[in-house]
Amino acid sequence: MSLLQLIIIATLQGFTEWLPISSSAHVLLASDYFGLVGRDELLINAVSNLGTLAAMLLYFRKDVISAVLGGFELVAAPVTKKPLSPGARLALCILVATPIALVVAALYESFLPQDMQDALRSVYTVAGATIVFGALLWWADVRGGRERKEADMTLGHAFLIGATQAIAAIIPGTSRSGITMTAARALGYERSEAARFSMLIGAPILAAAGLYGALGLMDATTEGVVTFQDGMIVAAVAFITGLASIAALMAILQRMSFLPFVLYRFVLGIALILTTPMIGLL
Repeated sequence: MSLLQLIIIATLQGFTEWLPISSSAHVLLASDYFGLVGRDELLINAVSNLGTLAAMLLYFRKDVISAVLGGFELVAAPVTKKPLSPGARLALCILVATPIALVVAALYESFLPQDMQDALRSVYTVAGATIVFGALLWWADVRGGRERKEADMTLGHAFLIGATQAIAAIIPGTSRSGITMTAARALGYERSEAARFSMLIGAPILAAAGLYGALGLMDATTEGVVTFQDGMIVAAVAFITGLASIAALMAILQRMSFLPFVLYRFVLGIALILTTPMIGLL
């Protein structure tokens, strides 16, 4: 791949990872356009997660530090028997929200036949998921009062929100951040709270994907399309654009609803359906 192509894909990943518009759909389409397929496509997509993960950890560093310290508190809780601090409760919610998505993603990669995986990655599947889950986001965003904050988070809510990530692990175009924000909004959480919790529970998923990508690139040969140096470029660009994306999202949600993202998903999905024959001729 050329340096320009790498930067384009990394920029797409960085800007779209934390927005409720599906980063996998954008990166998938760009990779198909550039002719990047198979292992190399998956590695580039995975290693870019390292950059977007680092961006989220930096932006929400206070929450991350609180959750890490809270994790140590959880380990000591059976001995100390003290009430859990907010950091410990956050750490527990993240732990509860994570396992199902990781298990489903592992089963998907290990047991789903390649032809079915290819079918799920088709442009029509991506377009349909983009529209359908965009409509669900709109429904959840307008269906009533929203007063709940992180302090109101129950383990049951954390589990339900986290479990929806399994759908995004299987169907490109769903948007991991989008479907978790949808679930949080449907359960009554404020927009900014829904977005923040969505990003925090995404950390273990992105860490796992990023580790997979980094290990794969370290084994890449110079004969391959993607090298370790390529992966580091992608991670760096994804970090910068991801940081800007998070700041923009949080600012937008302080002022308006998710409607701009819903409309974008509708336009993108319709455009993909209408232009699919043209894409196939490129």
